[in-house]
Amino acid sequence: MKTNYHTHTTRCMHATGSDEDYVLSAIKGSYQELGFSDHTPWKYHTDYVADMRMLPEELPGYVESLRSLREKYRDQISIKIGLECEYFPTYIHWLKEKIKEYQLDYILFGNHHYHTDEKFPYFGHHTENLDMLELYEESAIEGMESGLFCCLAHPDLFMRSYPQFDRHCKLISRHICRTAARLHIPLEYNIGYVAYNEAHNLQTYPCPDFWHIAANEGCTAIIGLDAHNNKDLETPVYYNRAIEELKTLKIQRVDSLSLITNH
Repeated sequence: MKTNYHTHTTRCMHATGSDEDYVLSAIKGSYQELGFSDHTPWKYHTDYVADMRMLPEELPGYVESLRSLREKYRDQISIKIGLECEYFPTYIHWLKEKIKEYQLDYILFGNHHYHTDEKFPYFGHHTENLDMLELYEESAIEGMESGLFCCLAHPDLFMRSYPQFDRHCKLISRHICRTAARLHIPLEYNIGYVAYNEAHNLQTYPCPDFWHIAANEGCTAIIGLDAHNNKDLETPVYYNRAIEELKTLKIQRVDSLSLITNH
């Protein structure tokens, strides 16, 4: 089955294409199931306003729009409604209320910040030293153990800013992969950055060193587009290549995620 559960919308302020454009592109790209997981809002205790996520008051419109598209295209594609969330212990109770209120299908774990973005910088740009690397590991493991998430998105995100895959990376990767395997949480083989990497001659993620460890630890993987442009869903080249890369690594690939059933 061809699926993608990592799809953003313009509400995150760094994506293009209407909600319906993503659905139409997914149909064109022969996807059987499309999951929307835009960056979650958080009901902050401070007056902090994030620049890469919807506001809490936008959440009802997000769900309403996707429900109506799910109904409109039900004979052509299955649509699931989720969010991509960090593990912010202070705000998890609020999130759980929203999951129940809107009967969301799933929650992706995007480990972008340590405990809250009100105080801590983005791991993708600021993991340049061992301290940040260890905070990345700590929140990744805490989040997976919370039981809230069905998948760890871009588990190798730290390689966007960490200088090279050294012994520290090896150690934290092993701990993250071991936890994911123990808890039966798939790791996302995120191909959203591949085109950028190729254009700039970089290798951030998927990071081959990380994925060799994932293979050795018996992890499962799911391919995620991290689509920020609906046209990403029409281009099969990176998806097909990812299938081959995971085969070469001998990692078991899954094509669907565990959905929330008890609301």
